[in-house]
Amino acid sequence: MAKVLVIEDEEGMRDILKTYLEKNNFDVLFAEDGNAGIDMFKNNSFDIVLLDVMLPDISGWNILKTIRESSKIPVLMITARGEEYDKLLGFDLGADDYVVKPFSPREVIARIKAILSRANCTESNNVISFSGITIDIDSRNVKVDGKKIELTPKEFDLLSLLAKNMGKVVTREKCLNIVWGYEFFGDLRTVDTHIKQLREKLGEKRDIIKTVWGYGYKLGCD
Repeated sequence: MAKVLVIEDEEGMRDILKTYLEKNNFDVLFAEDGNAGIDMFKNNSFDIVLLDVMLPDISGWNILKTIRESSKIPVLMITARGEEYDKLLGFDLGADDYVVKPFSPREVIARIKAILSRANCTESNNVISFSGITIDIDSRNVKVDGKKIELTPKEFDLLSLLAKNMGKVVTREKCLNIVWGYEFFGDLRTVDTHIKQLREKLGEKRDIIKTVWGYGYKLGCD
């Protein structure tokens, strides 16, 4: 039985989610505001978090940042707004998916099941190793000379994309489209910022990421 944390301040919404989640055999705990949600998350073990963006005390985005500081648990964002900015921000901060109010409870259940199915799919042994760096695609872990380093979801996806194209130049536009999962019309410097952060975390291996000026990046020892 998967355990779900729902951080939602609307009582009516909590009641609806409780009915459908329990009907689908989920073990559910509810928090009525952000602070309570953070405390509950820190003191319990969950399989997925449903997180409302608009809360009375702390924004859902800040809670998501706090969660991502220590955990890769799947997070499904609940928002009353559907603007492109919210989607970009949510995915950039590490959200796995989102639903926009008003939504069908059945849609929420379907999205939760899909997210948990992806999270639990660890049958393959998909590992990329090069120059003392090991990327485990399934567990989303990266080690440098045997020592695990902590990457954000987007940093991991970006490094994995470059590794899968070893020796080939990947344009910044392609990085945005593939890593962010949709056509991105924002600032290309988003990629540059993530590359800078990646290099810092790779430490002595930072030079493995090569800049091809005016074009993009590639991984290689040359």
